[in-house]
Amino acid sequence: MKFTEEHEQFRKAVRQVVENDINPYVDEWEAAGIFPAKQVFSKLGEIGALGLEYDPEFGGQGADHSYTLVLAEELGRIDCAGVPMAIAVQAGMATPSLALYGSPELKRTYLEPALRGELVAAIGVSEPDAGSDVAGIRTKAVRDGDDWVINGRKMWITNGTQADWLCLLARTSDEGGYAGMSQIIVPTSTPGFSVGRKIEKMGNWSSDTAELVFDDVRVPVSNTIGEIGRGFQQQMVQFLDERLIGAYMAVASMRKALDKTKDYLQQREAFGKPLLANQYLQYKLAELYADVDVLEAYNRNCAERYLAGEDVTKISTIAKLKAGRLQRVVADTCVQFHGGMGYAEENWPARYFRDSRLTSIGGGADEVMLRVLALLEGMGRK
Repeated sequence: MKFTEEHEQFRKAVRQVVENDINPYVDEWEAAGIFPAKQVFSKLGEIGALGLEYDPEFGGQGADHSYTLVLAEELGRIDCAGVPMAIAVQAGMATPSLALYGSPELKRTYLEPALRGELVAAIGVSEPDAGSDVAGIRTKAVRDGDDWVINGRKMWITNGTQADWLCLLARTSDEGGYAGMSQIIVPTSTPGFSVGRKIEKMGNWSSDTAELVFDDVRVPVSNTIGEIGRGFQQQMVQFLDERLIGAYMAVASMRKALDKTKDYLQQREAFGKPLLANQYLQYKLAELYADVDVLEAYNRNCAERYLAGEDVTKISTIAKLKAGRLQRVVADTCVQFHGGMGYAEENWPARYFRDSRLTSIGGGADEVMLRVLALLEGMGRK
């Protein structure tokens, strides 16, 4: 992957937002259990970071996927995981289907203001009894004339308490399994919609994750994204973006964590010399740096193949799986090498340890990634 001067200018612009408008406030937002999404998103909207690959006619930048890679790498430098995850939802998880398949009217009403940071978007797929198993969702939209009437619940919804609209996946026919689903734009101001509860989590404290309730929520059938009954297939395309962005962000966060740990070990003395003088610590960090470099190279290969129009289902699944597993090792090592200081909640390794655990769960757990890979390798089929 070769980056141009334009790429580097964009990287600099994103880094300035991270350093000036996000990182100084992370501790405050973590303590509050929420961050001001529209305030942050508007800053990113000003530099065109929320619609990089989308049509300029509807507020996008018309750029290619290499710019999404740059954005995600810089988001990984944020001092927590909750805020970058929320940004990633806005920029590349809740909006791709609308940008790809939505009508011009839907794009003007919902996509354009989301790309400016004026409206907060969320994606509604997971449910209390159906997370990784998308085929098991029960939320149902029944047609009544020109409207859908929606009933059900969604769970683990990032941006859930602040969202202005949802990209909702619901059953729109009685067909079971993967058939008969549709993606529907649901404004959260619609009567019958409510936030059931904000979920308290082990990590990602600044991300407002929620359970959402739909009680006879009525929206126009014209709010359907793309073709009725093709929601599952559209959502699978949207998942690819989610897995790639997650892997891209993980690399930057791991490198930053290793750099900070190395600096700490250089400064901290024990037995009359810096801890980093211990060869074991040097070798362990060197090996982790090497692993991060390998994943970074793999990520950039993924981006290049995505740009070439190849099917990246397999490689994006591998990237997401390996990113989650490596991040767990990096986080554990950072805590261990900081000793008691790493275990103290007042210091960054504790937050990093808590936050990083989600990478192996959100967007498809490791076990789901392995199931996908097994099927792609011809295993597990009846």
